[in-house]
Amino acid sequence: MRLAITLALLPVLPLMQASAPVPVQAAPVSNQDAALLKFLDDAYDAQLELSPESQTQLGLKTNYGKLDDYTDASAIRSQALAERQLKDMRARFQPDRLGESARVSFRLFEYENERGARSMKFRKLRFPVSTNGSPAGEIPVLLINNHKIDTVADAEAYVSRLRETERVMREVAATMRQQAAAGIIPNKVNFAPARADARAVVTGAPFDGDPDSTVMADFRKKVTALDTPAATKTRLLADASAALTGPFRRGYDTLFAALDEIEPKSKGNFGAWNLPDGAAYYANQLANSTTTTLTPDQVHELGLRQVASIRQEMEAIKKEVGFAGTLEQFFDKIRTDPQFKYPNTAAGREQYLGDARAVIASVMLAAPRYFRVLPKAPLEVRAVEKWREGTASTAFYNPPSADGKRPGIYYVNLVDMNQTQKVQVAGIAAHEGAPGHHFQIARQQELTNIPKFRKFGGYGAYMEGWGLYSERLANEMGVYKDPYSRFGMLSLQVWRAIRLVLDTGIHSRRWTREQAIAYFKANSSVSDKDIAREVDRYFNWPGQATSYMVGQLKIAELRARAERELGPKFDIRDFHEAVLSQGALPLDILQEQVERYIAAKRT
Repeated sequence: MRLAITLALLPVLPLMQASAPVPVQAAPVSNQDAALLKFLDDAYDAQLELSPESQTQLGLKTNYGKLDDYTDASAIRSQALAERQLKDMRARFQPDRLGESARVSFRLFEYENERGARSMKFRKLRFPVSTNGSPAGEIPVLLINNHKIDTVADAEAYVSRLRETERVMREVAATMRQQAAAGIIPNKVNFAPARADARAVVTGAPFDGDPDSTVMADFRKKVTALDTPAATKTRLLADASAALTGPFRRGYDTLFAALDEIEPKSKGNFGAWNLPDGAAYYANQLANSTTTTLTPDQVHELGLRQVASIRQEMEAIKKEVGFAGTLEQFFDKIRTDPQFKYPNTAAGREQYLGDARAVIASVMLAAPRYFRVLPKAPLEVRAVEKWREGTASTAFYNPPSADGKRPGIYYVNLVDMNQTQKVQVAGIAAHEGAPGHHFQIARQQELTNIPKFRKFGGYGAYMEGWGLYSERLANEMGVYKDPYSRFGMLSLQVWRAIRLVLDTGIHSRRWTREQAIAYFKANSSVSDKDIAREVDRYFNWPGQATSYMVGQLKIAELRARAERELGPKFDIRDFHEAVLSQGALPLDILQEQVERYIAAKRT
């Protein structure tokens, strides 16, 4: 049950609290509500006990020297536990005796477990190593970003995890070989990036030459800061060096051997349709990602309509700036004109990060006019670490730790500044940082009287839908200072509309990689490198890319309804509170939440 919550340290941006905030606390809970809350938290903790890595991601130090079990038996244990918990909850609690928020929790626990049960039969179709990541990158990320060393015991636990890596890689390699034997073979695009990123982890001391490898540098920095005798530090560093050159390196070699063995069996790049029971698998993935019953054909047609609509908005900006050519020619200008580029240097990367921080700061100034409550957790902007640039996505958000000691982090991949566009900086910062993921995810973790599985879980359509909605909200908040920045926002919007077309095209309509890239380029100013990286992501993660636009359209629809039905009583702060105050929800339950808000405001 690994929680999907995905290094020059940069300054923390303090978040302001809105004036006259509405309390986050829910209404007083009944005895039954309190009993359900305890039951669900105990259930969450029992599942969490199966995942040492998730415990660390939440800021806990339990099972600190262990890594997760990556075998199929682990997935079976987790699912069996979930089924027992669901049966127990239904036997002990009756929804009609619960308060409103507790009833939502009851329904969501049912939804989560039923969704998990449906997905269980498809679990062996997911590639553990792809351009979307692998344990070869995720373990170093866990150690560097999440494994704190405050004591000698913490350092020894870090070394233990270095040794544990060999077991993890054996388990992953075994899964890959079992999949290949069953005809489940990764696409060709996966092998070179996955291998290159893994090799970057085992480059440098103590593996070869100088300077320190990424992991050794992190361990040395953390151990050096300990208040402990020099002899102890020397021992710890020696132990880490031995673990890295021994079991850690053997683990990576095991993974390299599996990649080398399986790569010749890969015959091309294919969607889910090419997998055993692929159509049913993709339908399940769509249902999980969108929390709807939309079919692949319906999603595809929705994407085509959205691409056409956003292109019309782009045409208006092209006219506004006085560009005389076609929209496709304008795309090329944005893609290639040096005025829209940062220098491909360390200084250029710092300039990008500085601009992104400035966007976040401008959002915070305007935020009290748009939100009743803001998250307490701080937000940082960081560049993706060099050793995982090849498989990291263009930008993403890491939530704060449960204890609030680790900030929310907006990561941006600055692997090649020639491919990075200035016009998109503000829109991406709005989506991944503020008012996007940070305002929703960090806020959700700070809610009280909701169970842990809701605090730390979520639904892609809601969470990514909020991020995409936030890109347009940022325009209302005055974030985009010129037409080109607004065009950059629209280029991100059409990007997500394109995803509806491409995801369904690849996995249901058998589109080729070349066909997908051509459609993307014809309808977007996104750089060639980002287009290729995105298309490869869609091949490897069926359904996920559809969540953004489906969720955004639902939130926009609900807002339009609230504005229409409430008229002068509509307050954007109250609408946002209605959307955010219960955390992430499936879209049908979100609609019910907004309908209750509208009814309450009418009276």
